[in-house]
Amino acid sequence: MAATVQPRRILRLPHVKAASGLGRTKIYELMKEGRFPQSRRIAGVHAVGWDSLEVEAWVAEQLGEAA
Repeated sequence: MAATVQPRRILRLPHVKAASGLGRTKIYELMKEGRFPQSRRIAGVHAVGWDSLEVEAWVAEQLGEAA
């Protein structure tokens, strides 16, 4: 099965939750443990987002599809 590479974009928390199947608390726990992509500050002080390519790579790894 050929993987389709999506354009790189910033994902906000609702999209990260949907893509990973995890809740907010678990995402932040895994980030703290270094087992989930780190969020980055965007567009000001209070907004954060995740790199879509990093989240997609994490999902692929969980599914055993990492290259």
